[in-house]
Amino acid sequence: MDGKALAERIRAEVAAEVKALGEVGLTTVLVGDDPASEIYIRRKQEAARDVAILSRDYRLAEDTTEEDLLELVAQLNADDAVDGILVQLPLPSHIDEQRVIDAVDPAKDVDGFHPVNAGKLFLGQDGLVAATPTGILTLLDEYEVPLVGAHAVVVGRSNIVGKPVALLLLARHATVTICHSRTSDLAAQTSEADVLVVAVGHAGLIAPDMVKEGATVIDVGMNRTEEGLRGDVDPAVAEHAGLMTPVPGGVGPMTIASLLRNTVKAARAQTLLRSRR
Repeated sequence: MDGKALAERIRAEVAAEVKALGEVGLTTVLVGDDPASEIYIRRKQEAARDVAILSRDYRLAEDTTEEDLLELVAQLNADDAVDGILVQLPLPSHIDEQRVIDAVDPAKDVDGFHPVNAGKLFLGQDGLVAATPTGILTLLDEYEVPLVGAHAVVVGRSNIVGKPVALLLLARHATVTICHSRTSDLAAQTSEADVLVVAVGHAGLIAPDMVKEGATVIDVGMNRTEEGLRGDVDPAVAEHAGLMTPVPGGVGPMTIASLLRNTVKAARAQTLLRSRR
């Protein structure tokens, strides 16, 4: 499943939408100097610029106080030039991540992490949905993977990927099983999946004998090992899976493309809101 090619097509569509809308603004905030977070922010900023989204990037010191960060978020919430706000996680240990997530205006929460957006997803209402789960569903649709009545197994229960992707699959009438670190006999669950989504951050966790012949496998893992970048699924699984995302080049590009889509969606909604003032 070529996430890179699909993401390029989505970026072209986003660029056209940005041109039609006029100015669209995305602001990212990075606290500290975590190398992985710096890479993610750079890629998001580059992608935004490529589609003519006006991007601003705040880099704050590791010892930035929680109150100072919350003050910045409040300023961005009030700024009409900012359509989307992304506070890169994880935050330093002295900052309450949930308090910061809660402080972001739900209408500008392009990460889809705010409780309002999470609640809308749970209730089946329209809102901003986390980029990685959205990208996964877009990939499944692109490859016309049947979801109605399918048995989908999600390995991982994070608020960022596992839970939201399970809800999206459930909304598409799949029968969903969520597995996690305390699941008994993980292989018994995964081997029954028509669609298997793995997002746990454990290189090679899913072996070939744990996957049903012909299943669709979505590997969300991005693990740096001595052998290089590896997913959560053993690459050998591709030999008998019907469809499988590569690492890299699968879910990663789709996450950034979905973030850009969220930013345009947020800009549209806020343009409408401002026109009613």
